[in-house]
Amino acid sequence: MEHRVAPANGRKRRPPPSAGLGDLHDDMLERVLARLPPASYFRLRAVCRRWRAAAASPTFHDACARVPSRDPWFLMLSESEADESGCRPRPAVAFDAAERRWSRCRAAPGSMPVAASGGLVLYRAPATGALTVANPLTGASRALPTPSHSHSHSQAQQLQAIAMYGAPYRVALFTGDLPAGLSMSVFDSSRGSWEGPVPLARCSRSEDSSSPDAPAGGGAAAAADDDDDTVYFLSMSGDVVSTNMQRSASKQYSSVVVPSPARGDDDDSAAAVAYFLSHSGTVVACDTARRTFAELPRILPVYFEYSIDVVACGDAAYAVVLSEYLDTASLRVWEFAGAAWRQVAAMPPAMSHGFHGTRADVNCVGHGDRLMVCVSSGDDNGCCFMCDVPSNRWEELPKYVNGDSEGDSQFLAAFSFEPRLEITV
Repeated sequence: MEHRVAPANGRKRRPPPSAGLGDLHDDMLERVLARLPPASYFRLRAVCRRWRAAAASPTFHDACARVPSRDPWFLMLSESEADESGCRPRPAVAFDAAERRWSRCRAAPGSMPVAASGGLVLYRAPATGALTVANPLTGASRALPTPSHSHSHSQAQQLQAIAMYGAPYRVALFTGDLPAGLSMSVFDSSRGSWEGPVPLARCSRSEDSSSPDAPAGGGAAAAADDDDDTVYFLSMSGDVVSTNMQRSASKQYSSVVVPSPARGDDDDSAAAVAYFLSHSGTVVACDTARRTFAELPRILPVYFEYSIDVVACGDAAYAVVLSEYLDTASLRVWEFAGAAWRQVAAMPPAMSHGFHGTRADVNCVGHGDRLMVCVSSGDDNGCCFMCDVPSNRWEELPKYVNGDSEGDSQFLAAFSFEPRLEITV
């Protein structure tokens, strides 16, 4: 048997202390902190003086920039969080995809989010139309100059959609009347000025079939000519319904952006296709590089009662449709390719059947291969689902909890952004 000899002073020897974060060089400490989840940035300054100094260091921002990618945050907006003027008096709520929990983030006071790109979110003041770009993680913001043509009241009334894309970022305003025509004004952050408005040419049926670089669906112009007159029909519940969509203030000017097959004059970030829903419910595609637009054909007939939203996942744009047929409801994801709509994903019937008879509405947002679908109705608090589009895997997300009680998850809009501390406006 082995006998251990006790120290002469009768005390047990303690192992030497292991190295911790406090023993790291400042450069290495900043690299470690840069790898922490973005939500921890709010707590760095409260740990100690050294961490507070590291969080404010320019070299720490450089270390954050070397992190190749981060899981997205989904900025949410609910009806209960907007006052009568459409402004947001309370902090914004975001779903952290990495930690799978809800977090608070900073927003531009008195404004409504209308677009997002990279790590930035674009806000619009409902009363004045003023635009502000902000980093929701840090709260840093920049007010954009007023477009030179904004003094025209008639043109301001014809604003159809707002898009944000590229790096350095660009903001595009699409104005005009459909199906007559559209114009586009673009703000370039690298120049700090607006260009336009410039008219967009409508793609004809021949251009759509002969040119693969034209926006998909250009041959739908003839089908869209019938959308000028409002069509009324009797819904399943016995209500008289109009085909002209009444969108909430939070979704009024929303759009999604994917890379364009055409190349811009200056760089690739100038080439993008923006998709949005017209007032009559058709999907409109605007190519910012070619300066063309097209109205895509309807997925369902005009007299069908359904909810639709457009979403961008990776380099593709999709339409998400919630509809009812016979005794069940279906939620399907469609892509326009080869001059026709094709289904790419569908919620399992066991999930979608619960929306039957609820008159539910869908609001969607995408990031990478992920698609978030928020389903809301007047009967309950709604729910959010996440879909991996390539594998068609669906899961229901945890409910938003405000304090000790379950909060309102009747979300009307969502905007995805990549939470990055180093992004400047």
